[in-house]
Amino acid sequence: MTTPAVIAHRGFAGVAPENTVGAAVAAAEHDETAMVEIDVQPAACGTPVVIHDERLEGTRDGRPLTDASGLVWETDLETLQTTRVLGTEERVPTLAAFLEAIPETVGVNVELKNPGTTELQFAESLAPDERDDRREVWEPFVKRVVEECRASDGEILFSSFCEGALAAVREADPTYPAATLVWDDLEAGLEIARRYDCEAIHPPRNAIAGTALATTPYYGLPEAEPEIDIVAEAHADGRTVNVWTVTNWQQFAQLAEAGVDGIIADYPGLGTVSKTS
Repeated sequence: MTTPAVIAHRGFAGVAPENTVGAAVAAAEHDETAMVEIDVQPAACGTPVVIHDERLEGTRDGRPLTDASGLVWETDLETLQTTRVLGTEERVPTLAAFLEAIPETVGVNVELKNPGTTELQFAESLAPDERDDRREVWEPFVKRVVEECRASDGEILFSSFCEGALAAVREADPTYPAATLVWDDLEAGLEIARRYDCEAIHPPRNAIAGTALATTPYYGLPEAEPEIDIVAEAHADGRTVNVWTVTNWQQFAQLAEAGVDGIIADYPGLGTVSKTS
């Protein structure tokens, strides 16, 4: 069995208020944490902030995501920075504040979630005549994000479900590693990864061939053995495979045995338990 790298999903969202500085600091204290995964969007002024949902009034298991409402990119930065996350004293941080709080020994997977529009082309392989237009939609925000990341000496990995975001990353600074996030179309994910020579690919946990997870329900994705062995295909291309999102040690063990390189996890310690149980 291999030992995949552990990537703390939103700062181990199962045990801490997601996408906050407090969650990141706590996640970094675990020796197993190779990287912290976060989501970024713009505030009304264009400043990159760390939050997953488009709207501030989302919920997590019935608990309000924040004590504010409205679209993130229509909300001023001051309001966002005073907004409480999941009923705690943690606030919505700027990307700059988040990166400053993370030790250089822990990498950050910056998921480019939204450039400030409700019209995303999500998890699609774009036709040639669409690519420039979608890149231009993302470019202003991605440039701001890249500028913030240049101030960090730690490892940065950019990822996105949107091809336009990956195109904008390659345009802004091709030296940063990038990963395509895959939804239900594995072939499209591989096409996008090859098109932009992505260093990694991030499929969902039920997309890994030969595992029991492949035929279990997850986010409404197909419950069938995948037609493509995405681990084999990606490895043949020289790409890293990081899988999202694991919530227990049995899932971790299955994916480790399948040979994935990294596991995006909601809880710390899952790899350790999977080896001893």
